[in-house]
Amino acid sequence: MPELTVNGRRIADDEPAYVLAEIGHNHQGELEKAKALIRAAKECGVDAVKLQKRDNRRLFTRAYYDTPYDNENSFGRTYGEHREALELGKSDWFELSRYAREEGLAFVAAAFDEPSANFLAELGVDAFKFASGDLLNVPFLRYVAAFGKPMFLSTGGGTLEDIDRAVDAITATNPQLCVLHCTASYPAEVEDLNLAVIATLRERYPELVIGLSDHHNGIAMAPVAFMLGARAFEKHFTLNHAWKGTDHAYSLMPDGMRRFVRDLHRVPVALGDGVKRRLPSEERPLEKMGKKLVAARDLPAGHVLAPGDLEARSPADGGLPPYELDRLLGSTLLRALAVEEEIALEDVEPAEKPVASR
Repeated sequence: MPELTVNGRRIADDEPAYVLAEIGHNHQGELEKAKALIRAAKECGVDAVKLQKRDNRRLFTRAYYDTPYDNENSFGRTYGEHREALELGKSDWFELSRYAREEGLAFVAAAFDEPSANFLAELGVDAFKFASGDLLNVPFLRYVAAFGKPMFLSTGGGTLEDIDRAVDAITATNPQLCVLHCTASYPAEVEDLNLAVIATLRERYPELVIGLSDHHNGIAMAPVAFMLGARAFEKHFTLNHAWKGTDHAYSLMPDGMRRFVRDLHRVPVALGDGVKRRLPSEERPLEKMGKKLVAARDLPAGHVLAPGDLEARSPADGGLPPYELDRLLGSTLLRALAVEEEIALEDVEPAEKPVASR
């Protein structure tokens, strides 16, 4: 059985679904807002919170950094300034790491460049996340794998060949990997989810935990992914859909995240053990709705039962079930039956050759 352990929490087929609340930059660069998101995520029942770390000067070309970024979601005049405004200070990161662990959550982060990876390693994150944009960045994958931490790899936009290359690069150094199926669009439309890939990944990497980075605007697809074999789930999280920023509109708010976690945890319970049986919870409804065989009219002792002598009536609170009718026809009553009185096997002497009811 494939398994991955993050901060003492085992992720495997025989464990509940593992849920990461993707805070990303939805904290808008504010420490207190980030803490509020972590606190709310804990209340929703998630296992981990995930943030993002960038060294923007190192990550972007100068031309891209200086690209004008004038729109309703912008926090700066250029794209670089916008990204800088969303970054937390180093002391904030240490405070949030401590706070998440106090809340009993794993602290996971995506590094987008080597300086950021170095900082997160120094911070002691519980696991690293690779964004889909780094699926092809083999040197970086190897670099982060060398820290020896558990890792989550998003695969949006990738082919199986791309995923093979990335998995080989990472696991050559560090086998602690979960591969996340992902559609790298925000939000991802239903027709683009291609959830069947999860089963493909399970078959292709039987030694690895498979999960879903879920960018769908809703919660219904996660249980489907669980049924297909996903066991780790990343979902964007916010406290207000109307906050400034592109992620907030399709991120789950606390009520949605609670239901997301609830529904995932219900799936294995709902699946049961595969044995079809009558359940205690079904007894009362089936007594009310079910039927038993009763006399259709007053019948004397010695009467030979014929079609029309017995009827199926509710409730099924005793007596014989209707499937016994063929067995009873042609038998002789050993006692008289009043109209609507239930019949039992000991009330008849079986016929040598039963009479068909139809």
